[in-house]
Order: sequence, then structure tokens, then C-alpha cells
Amino acid sequence: MTQPPAVPDAYDPWFLATPLPLPGVPVGVATVTLPSTHFTVVLQPDRRLALVTAANLDGARLLEIDRGDDWHLDPRVPAEAQTGPEVYADNDLDRGHLTRRRDPVWGERAVAEQANLDTFSYVNAAPQAALFNQGELLWAGLEDYVLEHARAYAQRLTVLTAPVFGDDDPLYRGTRIPRRFWKVAAWNDGDPTTPELAATGYVLDQSAQLDGLDLSDPPSATAPPLGAYLTYQVPVVDIATLTGLDLGPLVEADRMPAPTTALPEDLAPGSAALETRWVRLVRVSDVTL
Repeated sequence: MTQPPAVPDAYDPWFLATPLPLPGVPVGVATVTLPSTHFTVVLQPDRRLALVTAANLDGARLLEIDRGDDWHLDPRVPAEAQTGPEVYADNDLDRGHLTRRRDPVWGERAVAEQANLDTFSYVNAAPQAALFNQGELLWAGLEDYVLEHARAYAQRLTVLTAPVFGDDDPLYRGTRIPRRFWKVAAWNDGDPTTPELAATGYVLDQSAQLDGLDLSDPPSATAPPLGAYLTYQVPVVDIATLTGLDLGPLVEADRMPAPTTALPEDLAPGSAALETRWVRLVRVSDVTL
């Protein structure tokens, strides 16, 4: 197969030496593809959030860039198609990065600085309860952990992240706040002459935090007690079932294959089937690679 030229600066499906295209979108779902520096956002305008984000991470070329905090609307799509600053004002919701800020910040300094800025677009954010977003040990630490284990084979990762859209997600200021988020990390587990794709999948659940938040407008000044969010390693095929996305070769590359085929109702929060299919993570060392 002839390798096609990559879109300049955007997500590169050939980054891992084996083709990994953007996930296929469910039939009938309208999206807008927004290339950014070293990552791409696929926005679902009717949800005002990303259906999927896909980032290339070169662990050998990462740079330390001042974080900044320049959140901005993406001028390529209408403001009403984005979850903008009004959703995050005067409440306990954080602007949670989907493609993590540090992941695409690599390469030449000017490119890395642009990537850093690009991650602060509202199309790359989703509302997250503050306790959920700030629990970096598992949410952000998962990628670091997988990267360290992948170094022996290749210092590159491709990371896909997005919300899981549910019909019961609470509506707040025109946006339904996702209860769950998913992440898939993929890397090359072979040598350069015989590349072999490997992947792991995760679901993070902030249902407890959302159920504890006062999403009335204006919210109460009294903050309720919030429980810990739940983090799972899950079969990649379950993420495809939850989202309707076609995850292509990631399902076969999964280091935690599914024992059986699950129906969407088997993957609902609190389902007994989750006890046998998903592994609850307490620390990153619980991850199966």
C-alpha cells in the first residue's frame, strides 16, 4: 500500500507505521473535521462537543512549553456549534482538555507552541466536574504509563479521546454534560520492519460528580460532597459499542480483548455485566499491557 501524504500538521494516520485512520462516524451523524497541530478534532455540532479527537505523540521530541490559558472559540465553525465560555461560568465545571495539552506539544519550538495553543480551543474541551478533571493520577497518568511501557518498542503513541454521548446526559445551558469519557492509546509493538499495532482502551465515569452538582442556573453557593470518579480498562470493542464509532484495526490490536459480544444495555452504568467485562483501575499499575 502506498502511503499518502499527511495533511500538514494535523493528525497523521501513518504516524505509527501502520495505517490508523480516524474512526468511522455513525450513519446519519453530522460532523465537522477540524485539523489542528499534531491532532484532529471531529466535532458533532448538534452536541456542541467533539465526537472524537485523535492525537499523535512523539515521546522523543516532547518540549516543555508554558501552559498559558488562552481558551478560544474555533473560527472555522459557528459559535453556537461549540460549548463556549458561558457553560463554564460561575459553576463547578472545568474545561477539560480532550486531547491532552502536552500530547501534541513536540517538534520544532514554533510548531510545539502552536500545538499548545490549539489544544485550548473550545472544540477540544468538554465540561467535567472539577474533582474529575483534576484527578490527573489516572486520567492523564494513563498515557504516561503506557508511553513508558511502549518506549522499548517505539517512542510514539496515538491517543484517541472523547465523551460518550448518552441520551440521559444532563442538559445545562444548551449543552448535555457527558457522564462518561473514553480513551484509546495505540502504539507500535513490533520492530520497524514488522510493525504490529497494540492498543488499550479506557472509560472514565463522572456520573457521581454530575449527580452531586447543582446544575440549576444560578447554581447554589453550597458545594455538595462528591465521590471519586470511576476509571476502567475496557475492551476497545466496548468503546465502539458505546459510541457507534468504527474503530477499525484498534479492536483487533486490543491487549484486553472482549470475552463476549456486549449489547449497549450491558454497558450501562451499574450493569452487572460490567463486573466481568471491565477492570476497575485504582492505580496506573493496574493496567494490562
